Order: sequence, then C-alpha cells, then structure tokens
Amino acid sequence: MAQAIRFDAIGGPEVLRLVDVEVGDPGPGEIRLRQTVAGLNYIDTYHRTGLYPMPLPSGIGLEGAGVVEAVGAGVDTLRVGDRVGYCWGPIGGYATHRLIAADRVVKLPDGVLDEVAAAVLLKGCTTEFLVERCGKVEAGQTVLVQAAAGGVGLLLVQWLKHIGARVIGTASSDAKAALATAAGADAMIVYSRDAVASRVRELTDGRGVDVVFDGVGKSTFEGSLDSLKRRGLLASFGNASGPVGAVDFAILARKGSLFATRPTLFDYYTNRDEIERYAGRVLDLVARGVLDVRIDQRYALGDAAQAHRDLEARATTGSTLLMC
Repeated sequence: MAQAIRFDAIGGPEVLRLVDVEVGDPGPGEIRLRQTVAGLNYIDTYHRTGLYPMPLPSGIGLEGAGVVEAVGAGVDTLRVGDRVGYCWGPIGGYATHRLIAADRVVKLPDGVLDEVAAAVLLKGCTTEFLVERCGKVEAGQTVLVQAAAGGVGLLLVQWLKHIGARVIGTASSDAKAALATAAGADAMIVYSRDAVASRVRELTDGRGVDVVFDGVGKSTFEGSLDSLKRRGLLASFGNASGPVGAVDFAILARKGSLFATRPTLFDYYTNRDEIERYAGRVLDLVARGVLDVRIDQRYALGDAAQAHRDLEARATTGSTLLMC
C-alpha cells in the first residue's frame, strides 16, 4: 500500500499525518513514480502554516526522486525503470508513490544518486536562477549570502566561488560559520556576535556588496539593504524568520538607489525547455563534483513532523531527506 503525508488544516508540525493512499495508474502524459526519497525544504513549512495558501486537505512537498514504475499514454521520453527527480511541483512529494506529469521530471545521470538528487534539485535550481539569471553575478563581484550554512546557502557559496565571485556569509554560530568557510566563503560574520552591515562595510572598505542573497526574510531585511553598495541588488527569496511585510518603497532611494526583488523558482522554471536546460546544468555540476551536496539529516517518512520541528528551530544544516 502506498503512503503519503497529508494535512487537513494549517498549523504546526503536528498537523502532518501519515496515511495510506490509492495511487492508481498514470493517465495520458503521466508517470507513476515509486519514490525512494523526498527532499525537505523551507517552502514546505510555508504551505503547512498557510503563509502560502493552498486548498485543503493536501499533500506536501515539492521535491523527490525515485524510479518510474509505469508510464501513461503519450509518454515517449521515459521508460519503466528510469531514475528521475523533480522539484517543480505539483505538491505531494512526501509519499512512497505518486502520479506526476512526465514533463515535470528529469532523468538522473548515472553519477547522481537518488538521495543526492532529492537533496539538491530544489535548492540547486534555486541557486542556479539566483546566481545566473536573477543576480547575474560576475567574476570579481562581492556577494553577501545570509544563512550561508543552510541548504541553499552552502550551494550559493560553492556556485559563487565557481564563477569567481568573492563571498561573505552570515551564520548563527561559529560551528555553522566553519561549514560555510569549508564550502569556500571568503569571510564569515556570526550575526549573534557582530552587526552584519557594519562588518560588511569593514570587509569591503566601506563600499558594500554588489548583491545580497537573503532567504531569511523579516529579521535580516534592513541589514541586507544596509550591506549593499550604491545601486546594489537585494534578492530576498525566503521567509525563514517570517515575511518582510509592508515596505516603504522610498527606502531603496534613501539607501543608494537600490534594486530589490522577491523571486521564486517557479517564475524561472516555467516550461519544459527551462527545466531541461537549467536543471541539467545543476545536475552536471553535481556530477562533476563542483557542487558538494551535504546531506546532514535523514528521517523516516512518518517522522516528517519532527523534521519540520528541527528545520524551523534552525537545528539543521545542509540538506534534509525523508526516506520513503
């Protein structure tokens, strides 16, 4: 019997429950996927809490990997037995089996294990679009990565160093700072000890950074703005500390004619061509060892609630998996 995590009402991790489900056969254009692993991402908590509203009852999870078990009519790009991964939805990744459109998955290269794919696809594709297509970071630029020891943070550090940028990161502790340093960060700021913007100015001879990547949100927003050079860019891509909320738009002028954007993965991966091209780039960098994917936590599927508790308590580093 297939199983999945479902929730009927928004709330804390306790609303998540493991239930038996009927999956059935794939329809036209679909595959039935036997999942081996699902990825845990902070966006999952936004769905659970209602920060990102969705119809209920619902499954949860956007990322997973496994083996194609059956193909529907019209599917000619995949075969039974192919290993695939995905991170573009639809929601429902916390499951042992699921139906999903064939054009929403990518084949996994031999050099990328299922676990690695489920740990890296959503975070890696987020990193790709942030660096390459949103921030358009170039060699020689200086970038601030908030929460540099997190799952996306560590990948951002590695990708930025790969293209020749200088990276300043922030972390909550010396231990987490050491993780980001090992990933390639040129300088780290422990924000529980030092004021981020002031330290950034010291590290950049008063200039500020070209780009800030901030997945934390409310608690770091102003510090991120204050860390930018004149006409610098803030890419605020997450809400780990809560949404930024109402903003006085003129603050961007007062702080140096700054640019700010609130991008999402789904606006940068809108069609099959973008999925194939840019996810392929991520998987290639992983297969070649350019991106080292840290899997620091593994939970049984039925322990999804505890995984959410640990993630929200910032008790995790790197990537976290649910074993299906």
